[in-house]
Amino acid sequence: MNLPSTNPDYASLALDIKHWAAELGFQQAGIADTDLSTAERRLDSWLENGYHGDMAYMAQHGRKRSRPHELMPGALRIISVRMNYLADMEDDPQAVLDDAHAAYISRYALGRDYHKLMRSRLKKLADRIRQRIGEFDSRAFVDSAPVMEKAIAVKAGHGWAGKHCIMISPDAGSYFFLGELFTNLPLPTDSPVADHCGTCRRCIDVCPTNAIIAPYRLDARRCISYLTISLQGPIPAELRPLIGNRIYGCDDCQLVCPWNRFAVKSMEKDFLPRQGLNDARLTDLFKWTEEEFLRRTEGSAIRRIGHLRWLRNIAVALGNAPKTPEVIRALQSRASHESELVREHVDWGLAQHAARQDKNPA
Repeated sequence: MNLPSTNPDYASLALDIKHWAAELGFQQAGIADTDLSTAERRLDSWLENGYHGDMAYMAQHGRKRSRPHELMPGALRIISVRMNYLADMEDDPQAVLDDAHAAYISRYALGRDYHKLMRSRLKKLADRIRQRIGEFDSRAFVDSAPVMEKAIAVKAGHGWAGKHCIMISPDAGSYFFLGELFTNLPLPTDSPVADHCGTCRRCIDVCPTNAIIAPYRLDARRCISYLTISLQGPIPAELRPLIGNRIYGCDDCQLVCPWNRFAVKSMEKDFLPRQGLNDARLTDLFKWTEEEFLRRTEGSAIRRIGHLRWLRNIAVALGNAPKTPEVIRALQSRASHESELVREHVDWGLAQHAARQDKNPA
């Protein structure tokens, strides 16, 4: 274990850490202890109910997720940081959702993948601390290990986990990423912020698939973000019509949240939309070959779902779109695809249009 050779003024150091974090582009930094026992009990209940679906990794790694010292021996404090991601542009997400021929992609995924950017800056933050006090133990995480980032962020004073289970900051809404720097430094901790959701239930009422089964309770198996990103196999047929034109993630619960009137636009150029994905057409994206998909999604979080799930998702959206010759041609172009996964969803999309025609014969 590495410990500072001197006895630092940890209260002063904590203030400096927050200042350095701001200089590195983080909008807020807070400090939490490592007691996640309450969050552990909630996680156990969630897993016991099977709400994690195919996300087996949520149940793996033993207690490392809820007991930070098992992930980094000697961990005493966690520096939690947030970084806003909503791009500074003239853009109306709701207009994209309302255009059934447009492809809706969750706002966080329109730009460059945030993982490397934030992790690099967390390491720079650790370096600055070392320059001040000497060696100490640290480990940086950005959604890269079994870390309960929301529970940590709550303890670090960033805000509260809303009824939709997404972090809400009273100063910045919910459009931000989280990252953590585990340390063995006995820094003073910050105080949690009170929950201010009150009686509001807009996020619950707007969810297209009723995935928010109760306040603060999410059944991921019904969540569109899970269905279009984490789910590896076929999307349940009964949920496909509810997905609409959302081909990667879903922001509906955030779009209606009153706290997002305080959302602060990001100054990070890396988070600006790439490849025109903020207003792309479904039929255009469905034409991408695997090579084109890999090239156009290089450095993007979207790349992790792979070309087959990309086509699966768009086939569902095309099945939900109003029938036009272009939509039918697009679906038919993949009807003989080598992947059974793709063919199944293409067949479903074509069947949807055929069923509508039978109900409304010319």
